[in-house]
Amino acid sequence: MQKFDASAQAHSSAWVFQAWASFAISVTATTIGICYLPVDGWVKGYVGMGTIFTVASTFSVAKTTRDMHESKRIISRVDEAKLERMLAEHDPFNK
Repeated sequence: MQKFDASAQAHSSAWVFQAWASFAISVTATTIGICYLPVDGWVKGYVGMGTIFTVASTFSVAKTTRDMHESKRIISRVDEAKLERMLAEHDPFNK
């Protein structure tokens, strides 16, 4: 019997496109909004730098969260393999 592994499914190309398109649109809209703010250049620069820092730190948090999840998944697979080997080697009727 084959096991179903939901984590092995890849994202559809439509989902990937939607994710990147929404990212590009939001960054573009924010940049245009900052450019048209009715304030001087120093304030625009500060808001722009804050936006760039927010986007960069969001990518860092997402990557760290994914890496932590994947490391737990690998450890759990190793533990599962050890348990399966132990159960395969155990014969309850042969004492």
